[in-house]
Amino acid sequence: MESPKESSNLRQKAVKSVIWTVIESWGRQVVSLIVFFILARLLNPETFGLIALAYIFIEFVQIFVDQGFSVAIIQRQEIDAEHLDTAFWTTLGISILLTVLSIASAGLTADFFKQPQLVPIIQCLSISFVFNGLSSVQQAVLERRFAFKSLAIRSLLAVIIGGIVGVWMAFLGFGVWSLVGQQLSSSFIQVLVLWRVSDWRPGFQFSTLHAKELFTFGINISAFNIINFFNRRADDLLIGYFLGLVALGYYSVAYKLLLVMMQVLISTTTKVALPIFSRLQAEPERLLSAFYTATQFTSVIAFPIFLCVPVLATEFIKVFFGEQWIQSIPVLQILSLIGPIHLIFFYNNSVILALGKPSWRLWIQVINTVTNVIGFALVVRLGIVAVASAYVVRGYLILPISLFAINKLVKINLSNYLRLYIVPLVASGAMVVTILTTKYFLGKFLEAWMLLAISAILAISIYIITVSVISPKLFKRLLDLGESLNIKIKKKV
Repeated sequence: MESPKESSNLRQKAVKSVIWTVIESWGRQVVSLIVFFILARLLNPETFGLIALAYIFIEFVQIFVDQGFSVAIIQRQEIDAEHLDTAFWTTLGISILLTVLSIASAGLTADFFKQPQLVPIIQCLSISFVFNGLSSVQQAVLERRFAFKSLAIRSLLAVIIGGIVGVWMAFLGFGVWSLVGQQLSSSFIQVLVLWRVSDWRPGFQFSTLHAKELFTFGINISAFNIINFFNRRADDLLIGYFLGLVALGYYSVAYKLLLVMMQVLISTTTKVALPIFSRLQAEPERLLSAFYTATQFTSVIAFPIFLCVPVLATEFIKVFFGEQWIQSIPVLQILSLIGPIHLIFFYNNSVILALGKPSWRLWIQVINTVTNVIGFALVVRLGIVAVASAYVVRGYLILPISLFAINKLVKINLSNYLRLYIVPLVASGAMVVTILTTKYFLGKFLEAWMLLAISAILAISIYIITVSVISPKLFKRLLDLGESLNIKIKKKV
């Protein structure tokens, strides 16, 4: 049982971690979006489709670099030098081996997709495996120490420099190689900064016993990541194989925007959730309270964005991407509806891992993946909108399985849990009505950028008013949290 002082220290660490995670995530995504907007206007859909095909292979191989060791390091209550050394040298050795194998097998992937230009792209991107092998354990050590400030500095510098390289190469006419250059330069900078800000250095201890301990936990993480890869990438693979590069380009841009929203609105807090929930694993009541609080606060921020994107997607794409990306609009409108489900899954997974049940998460993900792949395979020939629809429908159908697993672990009160979402849903509904009304009366008279700006301002205002009226207590808690974060940010500055 933690003492009041230890509990206070954990709370302070959580708040500071959230602050720096927000700075990192939002700052990185703002820079990434700016770079993305510029590159989308300089490059065509076929180019984005080509790089998306390359990443299918790269991301699959990347799964085997870490072996789940980083999550095991964060989750363990106690960790010693031998654990870290063993994890580092194992990860680095595997990353070098995978780099060699990836370079050698690039031709097979290119032959599968019937795209010979993939060979040199995959071979160059394979270098990133070594960069990740050098970063994995270092990052886990910093996350375990709640050193999210250092991680934020590393991430922001990497995305800025990588973005500059990518845009510069695109202006010079390098095409798809500008996206390759962006990725490699960003990965390289991350390694340099990470080793600069971290004081941990690997020794030369290696323990077979510790390797077995880490692997026993990590194998479930790796298996989950393999399953999750097919869950996330089966749509790209099938679209690229059956519908071609252009269709994949339109789909990948819409999906990229969904990932950005999830990173900013959900992953910001879930990154901190795992170490916090892990510290509370021996205190179920406090863990449940933290789970409720995190879920509600995040849903208040995330729900309005995800549910309002469908009604503003047309104006958003036209303003920031241009007319050449019009075919991405219906895909983005549909994909954004999966956002609320991802919020629920992310927090549920954090609790499952924190309580040492990675195999539970694995089996839930197996069900996710099987249903996703079946759905994609059935509808892919109908087009990218059908694929996006299958993804969303599947997510809502299997949601009860995740809730059942959480209830087994922390005994949630289902009615209390569902009530957490009432306020953001009602307020988001008011936002949608406001946007539709604004577009109905002003859509014929205003240009897309002006209509987007006016609709957004009115919608945000209505959302804030609605939350304050229907739940004054929650609104006050949000204001108090915002004030606390603001004070701490000013102190940091």
